[in-house]
Amino acid sequence: MGDVNIGEKAPSFTIVDTDLKPRTLGELDKKVVLAFYPGAFTSVCTKEMCAFRDSLAKFNDLNASVIGISVNDPFTNKAFAEANKLNFPLLSDYNREVVSLYGVEAKDFAGLKGYTAAKRAVFIIGRNGVIRYKWISDDLGVEPNYREIESELELIA
Repeated sequence: MGDVNIGEKAPSFTIVDTDLKPRTLGELDKKVVLAFYPGAFTSVCTKEMCAFRDSLAKFNDLNASVIGISVNDPFTNKAFAEANKLNFPLLSDYNREVVSLYGVEAKDFAGLKGYTAAKRAVFIIGRNGVIRYKWISDDLGVEPNYREIESELELIA
């Protein structure tokens, strides 16, 4: 299990998006808001991803991209993105490699022995690939502080 901290280089990864296209963290020349979410179509995840959707213009003004990551398969993520008109990439960590790299595994999720999902977590990664902000919740019902995320983005050149 990984444990990444502020000031460290963000672990690189390549996983597929909703069109099965491999996407890598390093392909973006922007600040990145990496938002891990436990499950597509669940109530809190839907609220969270829609909040990011509704803030995207502000994030674009701050030269930042949002990427959502879950362990859902790409087909479920695609339906989730279409149903909620999400305008940023959702990546599928179906092998649980990225949740492990970032230390955000929710093991035995919802009491399902052996099923690992993503904890609700947000990392902000600067253009230099260094982690500038980290928030991980063990309470899946808690959403991130969106204003705090915007404030952190404003501080990063």
